[in-house]
Amino acid sequence: QVQLVESGGGLVQAGGSLRLSCAASGRTLSSYSMGWFRQAPGKEREFVAAISLSGGITKYADSAKGRFTISRDNAKNTVYLQMNSLKPDDTAVYYCAADRYGTVQRLVPDVWGQGTQVTVSS
Repeated sequence: QVQLVESGGGLVQAGGSLRLSCAASGRTLSSYSMGWFRQAPGKEREFVAAISLSGGITKYADSAKGRFTISRDNAKNTVYLQMNSLKPDDTAVYYCAADRYGTVQRLVPDVWGQGTQVTVSS
């Protein structure tokens, strides 16, 4: 089973950028479709972005399109989420997730990271 550890969260002003990283251990990440989800206080966890095994296919939530970019480096066993033009509404705990058998179009994670807090001030 793969284990996931997120990093890169923090406090940033509106309009700023952050890059989240998700490092995997225990198993090669290249066997998993990967995704980022987020959960804001008082809200349900929601999908943000997903990427295929090789990185050739990506999918984004409408709220992330044009501002966020998901990528992966299978040699480093790491997935990234570059977030630009951040808004206060992006404030949430961001979770990395892995799906062993699913696809980018229908990601059903079987492994979750512990999350990293992103706070965007106005």
